[in-house]
Amino acid sequence: MDSNETSALLEKPSDVVLFEPPPATTATTNRFVKIVVEPFQWLQMLSSQLNSSFVFGVILVYGFIQGFSWCFFKVVSDYYWKDVQQVQPSVVQLYAGLYSVPWVMKPVWGLTTDVFPVKGYHRRPYFVLAGVIGVVSAATVALGGRLAAAVALGCLVGFSAAVAIAEVMIDACIARNSIQFRSLASHLQSLCWFCSSAGALIGYSASGFFAHHLGPQVSFGLLVAPTALLILLGFVIYEPKTTSGRSESETKITDKLGLAIGGVYKTIKFPEVWKPSLYMYLSLALNISTYEGQFYWYTNPNAGPAFSKEFVGIFNAIGAMSSLLGVLIYHKTLKDYPFRTILFLVQLLYSVSGILDLIFILRWNLALGIPDYFFVVMDECVTWTITRMRWLPMIVLSTRLCPLGIEGSFFALLMCIDSLGSLTCKWGGGMVLHVLHVTRTDFTNLWLAILIRNLLRFSTLALIFLVPKASQSEVIIPSDLLSRNSTSIDGEDENLERVPSQC
Repeated sequence: MDSNETSALLEKPSDVVLFEPPPATTATTNRFVKIVVEPFQWLQMLSSQLNSSFVFGVILVYGFIQGFSWCFFKVVSDYYWKDVQQVQPSVVQLYAGLYSVPWVMKPVWGLTTDVFPVKGYHRRPYFVLAGVIGVVSAATVALGGRLAAAVALGCLVGFSAAVAIAEVMIDACIARNSIQFRSLASHLQSLCWFCSSAGALIGYSASGFFAHHLGPQVSFGLLVAPTALLILLGFVIYEPKTTSGRSESETKITDKLGLAIGGVYKTIKFPEVWKPSLYMYLSLALNISTYEGQFYWYTNPNAGPAFSKEFVGIFNAIGAMSSLLGVLIYHKTLKDYPFRTILFLVQLLYSVSGILDLIFILRWNLALGIPDYFFVVMDECVTWTITRMRWLPMIVLSTRLCPLGIEGSFFALLMCIDSLGSLTCKWGGGMVLHVLHVTRTDFTNLWLAILIRNLLRFSTLALIFLVPKASQSEVIIPSDLLSRNSTSIDGEDENLERVPSQC
């Protein structure tokens, strides 16, 4: 072999490609990595723009408390009233309405934290208070044996109060950050409700299992640990300490309270504020709840499909999972639509989706060859997805209506209005169930109650004119109102106070 042949053989391997991944495989891998990494990058972005302890607080309150604990509580408490206390569905509907009372009191919690700091802090001590109330309430039901109905109801309302107070605290922080970082307002709501949906998924999944194996009463003990985390949050969340002296705060406390109430009153008088607030109330109040009647029917072995505790938890968990889809749809495609357009569309979808409940109660799904188990899962998925798409723009709209300086008090007022709507819908539904004689064993008129509920949902569409046409990134309340609310307490009397509420 001559030298030229040897040289050719030595050079040939350099032209050979030993391995090259297929382009399609590389692209698929990159997309998968991007999907996995994107949520962490999103959280990192929020933590860099905002305080990381605030982001942690949002995840804790909305994920562990409002998501997991509250959804676990709802299923377990239903079985507690049904199996342990053995009360009628219309009575349970009224009891469930009482859970809303602490939420109706949100303006009280908001004003209290805005005006009455503890050791210079407006938020941290009240997180601790909420944790203590939640721990005591849950432990009392779990360990108290056979409680009187009034005592049990008081404990369950106390647990609801713990969740409500914690949410008021974190909502005040969210409202303030939404005002200061307007471009992040929709991101914050997406984070809140993504955590809430993820927590609800776990809460509902666990509720049926533990209600069956531990019993509904003992299962309340599992709520002690999440609420105890609120005590921890009160010590770790960042909040600048106010520097005013004790004597100053004592002498001006009445003035602060008066100015805060005056600021709320002056703000709510604006048509740009009271009209959408009225719509949010009516859209909830007219949607009367027939859930307890449906729940008793779901679990009845004679009249209904006789779903087990585990399956009740499972289909609620699947519904919670589908609510994540609602959050993603809103975050990716709907957050740039005007308020009036998006709320009309989602209310229309919500009204149409109510027909699924009617089909199920009348057992038309069996006539169509659709099994009960499959149909109820489909119903829950559709309902949860649309409910989340309907609720998110309302929350964003609420943050747009809050003036800086009394954002904790005013956002709490708006959430109070929503809670009044929820209270009205539950008690209204309870009255309808009672009038139509829907009991633990008689479900003859349950379909009629659901039909009335569906017609009321459609009637809400006629009220859409109350919602502003503004986009979700526009300023709705006048800018001069914001500046008036930003004046200090030492300013002129006609100015609104900026209550210290930094988070």
